[in-house]
Amino acid sequence: MTHQHTPCTAQCTTASTATRGCRGLLRTSKLLVRLASLAILLTCWTLPVTAYSQEIESDGQRLSAHAQRVVEALQSLGFPLDGESLNELATARRNENVAELERILDKFAICTVTINPESRVKVDRGTATAQLQQAGYVPWLVKLVNQGAVKSPLQVSSPQAGPSFSGVALLSMQRQDQLPLRENEAKPGAPRRFLQLTWFNQAPMAPAPSGAKVEYALLLAYSSEAGQRELGLEFSLGSGTQDLGFRAQLPLLVDSKPALPVRLNIRDEKGEPAFARLTIRDSRGFVYPPQPRRLAPDLFFQQQIYREHGEFVGLPPGQFIVESSQGPETIVHREHLQVQEQTDNEWRFQIQPWVRPMEFGWYSGDHHIHGAGCAHYTSPTEGVTPQDMFRQVAGEGLNVGCILTWGPCFEFQRQFFRPSIDAISRPKTLLKYDLEISGFGSQALGHVCLLNLREQYYPGSDGTKEKGWPTWATPALKWAKAQGAVTGFAHSASGLQIDPALASERLLKQLDADASGLVSMAEATQGLLPASFAAIDTDHDGGLSRVELHSAIDAAADTLPNLAIPEMNSVGAMELPVAVAAGVCDFISTMDTARVAEWNMWYHLLNCGFPLKASGETDFPCMSGTAVGQGRVYVQLGKVARIDFTAWCDGLAQGRSYVSDGYAHALALQATSASATAHPGDSLHLDAPEAVKVIARMAIAPQMPRSVAYATRVPEGGRRLVGDTVTLHGSRTEDWVAPGTREIELVVNGKVVQTKSIPCDGQEQLIEFTAQIESSSWLAVRVFPHLHTNPIEVIVAERPIRVSSESARWCIATIEQLWSQRERNISPDERIAAKRTFDAAIAEFQRRFPE
Repeated sequence: MTHQHTPCTAQCTTASTATRGCRGLLRTSKLLVRLASLAILLTCWTLPVTAYSQEIESDGQRLSAHAQRVVEALQSLGFPLDGESLNELATARRNENVAELERILDKFAICTVTINPESRVKVDRGTATAQLQQAGYVPWLVKLVNQGAVKSPLQVSSPQAGPSFSGVALLSMQRQDQLPLRENEAKPGAPRRFLQLTWFNQAPMAPAPSGAKVEYALLLAYSSEAGQRELGLEFSLGSGTQDLGFRAQLPLLVDSKPALPVRLNIRDEKGEPAFARLTIRDSRGFVYPPQPRRLAPDLFFQQQIYREHGEFVGLPPGQFIVESSQGPETIVHREHLQVQEQTDNEWRFQIQPWVRPMEFGWYSGDHHIHGAGCAHYTSPTEGVTPQDMFRQVAGEGLNVGCILTWGPCFEFQRQFFRPSIDAISRPKTLLKYDLEISGFGSQALGHVCLLNLREQYYPGSDGTKEKGWPTWATPALKWAKAQGAVTGFAHSASGLQIDPALASERLLKQLDADASGLVSMAEATQGLLPASFAAIDTDHDGGLSRVELHSAIDAAADTLPNLAIPEMNSVGAMELPVAVAAGVCDFISTMDTARVAEWNMWYHLLNCGFPLKASGETDFPCMSGTAVGQGRVYVQLGKVARIDFTAWCDGLAQGRSYVSDGYAHALALQATSASATAHPGDSLHLDAPEAVKVIARMAIAPQMPRSVAYATRVPEGGRRLVGDTVTLHGSRTEDWVAPGTREIELVVNGKVVQTKSIPCDGQEQLIEFTAQIESSSWLAVRVFPHLHTNPIEVIVAERPIRVSSESARWCIATIEQLWSQRERNISPDERIAAKRTFDAAIAEFQRRFPE
């Protein structure tokens, strides 16, 4: 039994062992499976961990480089980090430690802006203290957590930020290429504004977010006020991207350190106190004070300011680049100047002229300046005071400034009108308030400048602009002349531009009597062609097509003089030929609009024997918005201790003057025959045809602004645009160029008969010409587009000047074109009288045909 048991036991034991062995193998297999699974799982875990480490390392490298750019930007802005923080950052950068880099930079962040994956923006207050500096920029560090990888520029706004002015005309800012100045204008009832905000996106900072998860930006904050201020910031990516519940808005309580007063010591070459034009920039090109934060006497649309000796300008501590001058007759000095804390700051400037017209008896003036309207100022319909305008005139070195009240500001600015000069005037710097008929009355047929008025209100107007004023120009000119005023048309080329497409269509319709689509030689005799028939007929088929007429008119638009008929559809010298024929217009305004169109009309009227004179203007700031005196007239008065405004106006009307942009000067001009000598505004009488000697003393500036206005930039539109100060015809630049040489041209009856070249070196040059005068003529000297003298009449055998029947036909055609364009703008009860006057003008030009 034991024996049996033992095998049984042995069997059982053997079976149990076998079972245990199988179970062990099973457990081992399961363990191996588990270990394999674990290995696989560990392998799966290891891959993401490795990728995450690489991402962290990548973030560390990127944020390290970004932090260095932030440090460099703060250094360049004059707000370096403290030494301890710089050392900590250097260590964190070497280790590419993201957490440490953020910890250090976050100490200096005023806020954290978070963009969620749906591009919603919220802002949280940072730990840094927000400070401001009156009259200066302070960089605020802004942390950007960009969960949406957005690369669009982050927008920031504040109820306390932006311009304090409002109502500036869109057209004015378009012409000046300063449209951003019109954004976010102040609205009635809005919080007082003292803040200016702009992102610092110059190198080394990026212009926009990179899309990285974390980065930092620099917000430059400028304050025009000192002391404790509360302000609000709001961040967005555009309308509707702010987070809900006002979470994109951040209130801030800040202290603004007072500006440092800088006393200005400004003297002329004789050591006498003077005004100066000053443009103040820092190394980054920021202008001080910032244009959107300016109020009178500083004008927001100008980069420069004007100050007199002994006045102050408030600035922050730092280094500045300052340009000083007193208009185009003076040398522009550029200096690096410091403003330091805990000291009395004084800047010294000396005005240094390169030319001295007054030593030759010439006194400059701008007869067309506005103290309100278009771009002026806190409120354009009110504008600024005589005190503000005086510094503009004196700061540009003008002797006379005519401030003209006009439509939008009539009710407010008329308070400054006096029959005599304004009380603020000085012996050689005069201010006179007068009138431009613009924005009311006869504006549709051309704006007119009325100078030296004794009475400002038209009879029957009841002292307002709302009623009683004529709706065409000639009656207003007659009224002004009756009180002894001097009269002329404004911004003359406005409407005198040539549109080849429209002009060729009109000409074809007028001349193509048989409706063949071609103008024959016989048909062409019934109208005025822009060139000879043969020159226009380029395919030599004996007929002029619309294409050929278009090409000829387009070429004529660049030529001076030319016979192309302008559109006569704007506010320039539209009614001028009518008013001249009626004997009630003294001058044509020049030097602010395109030179070819201005001078072309003038030449044609001179060729018809009308003694029309040229004067220089800006229509500041509606046309020429940079400065008063961009266009000016120099009137010969002799050397005087005190300028008499009436004598100055008389000299303007009589043509004892030249017009200029201030960069070219005819300091003397005379025409001499065998027995007599004459100057501009005079007549030289000859018994018979004779060779006349013309002597001119010329001087041209050694530097000029880079601009189409001064022929130092080539316009895409061709020569017809040269001289235009109204539109920039290119991006705004502030650089100066050496013009090289310029051509001095002797003009006889509108044609250049001799040319001599002189260097633009600021030195006086004596130029001599000889002109053979066969019949009564007019002659002048010009430097295109900078200068034109008024004519000297040369009368032969006492015959009147009658140069060209084509000029008379051109004047008739412009009168007819004007009537077709603007007849409907004349009040019906005035239209009969206007038509009678227009017809009388045409008859006068026709009467001069055979002469």
